[in-house]
Amino acid sequence: MERLPKVKTPLPGPEARKILDLDHCFVSPSYTRDYPLVARRGEGMMVEDADGNTFLDFSAGIAVVSTGHCHPDVVRAIQQQAATLIHMSGTDFYYPLLAELAQKLAQIAPGNSPKRVYFGNSGTEAMEAALKLARYHTRRHRFIAFLGSFHGRTFGSLSLTASKAVQRNGFGPLLPGVSHVPYPNPYRCAFGHRAGECDCDSVNYIERLFKTAVPAEEVAAIVVEPVQGEGGYIIPPRNFLPRLRELADRHGILLIFDEVQCGMGRTGKMFACEHWGVAPDILIAAKGIASGLPLGVTIARADVMDWGPGAHASTFGGNPVACAAALETIRLLELKYIANAARMGEYILERIAPWREKYPVVGDVRGLGLMIGIELVKDKASREPNPEIRKKIIHRAFERGVLLLGCGESTLRFMPPLVVERDQADFALDVLERCIVEAER
Repeated sequence: MERLPKVKTPLPGPEARKILDLDHCFVSPSYTRDYPLVARRGEGMMVEDADGNTFLDFSAGIAVVSTGHCHPDVVRAIQQQAATLIHMSGTDFYYPLLAELAQKLAQIAPGNSPKRVYFGNSGTEAMEAALKLARYHTRRHRFIAFLGSFHGRTFGSLSLTASKAVQRNGFGPLLPGVSHVPYPNPYRCAFGHRAGECDCDSVNYIERLFKTAVPAEEVAAIVVEPVQGEGGYIIPPRNFLPRLRELADRHGILLIFDEVQCGMGRTGKMFACEHWGVAPDILIAAKGIASGLPLGVTIARADVMDWGPGAHASTFGGNPVACAAALETIRLLELKYIANAARMGEYILERIAPWREKYPVVGDVRGLGLMIGIELVKDKASREPNPEIRKKIIHRAFERGVLLLGCGESTLRFMPPLVVERDQADFALDVLERCIVEAER
């Protein structure tokens, strides 16, 4: 497959239309698709659709294919394991890869304390396990989460999620005892600070909550994304996570980091929290952990993961094939792709930083590694979100062979596979810049 896009039919093409018709008849209408890509094949940074058009994937399957589509080393590991042992439930039996992957995850997880690992199939399952573990260990029932957060869509994780009302509409009542507080957003501070001056009001807000409505001694855990994903690719102020750690420790509350989207090398470190030197009590990871195979993990301090046999389990969690993919993915990340994420992220941010001043619709540019957000506004002074122009830009980029997605109210997110190279980044950025110019007219 070529390294750069080639669109040779109108989109969607005739073969894609057949699949779209079938999909619209039989697939759940709850899915959200921003544009009619019908993927048939993937290789590295590239995706080919049903009509042979090729696209640069700057969505990475929603931050999943960290080593690119069908990395040959990952494919080889999958094929070898599939020919050896496809399934033995780790709930009832032992197999080498489950223990080996747990050991590796315990070694790379932040913090110096011994760790233990629970295996599920997705990020939301990992969060459900974290919630149950926090309640079990602390014998407390309340949780603190943040507005704009996304932690999954099953009942427990959905009770924490607060990014879009439609995700919760019609499913209540949800898990009781969850309180939401503002996430610190340096660009649009919930407490009225000017851009760039947002500090730790969110932590102070939690302190006030403890004094007025939520007894601290009833709170099992504070759940937070070190970099908020669906909420808009928001990088918190420098002292936020350290202050949150201190607050949790002072009140005997567990700190849970959701690194489903920002973990596994995406920010230029294995886990995003490493940028602030803060370790959680429980960390969850998924998405990029196995290059596309379903796997979610809950990593906790060994003294916190103190539940006994039968307390929580999963038939398919830690499937041997997924474990093989994860071990190979982590090897590749450590070998070269985390470093590439840091290097390419710095390059991309340097290229797009001037867009803040150059284009009226670009309100903010921010990011860590290859987790980069471009916030679009109607007016720089008011910072009013501009979701309409974001939609135009995403569609025009698709027509030119670049796959992008949004997040937050009006942010474009750049989250390519960590294998992206400079010529591919330049192509995508040139396309994006042309789309911004055209959409402004």
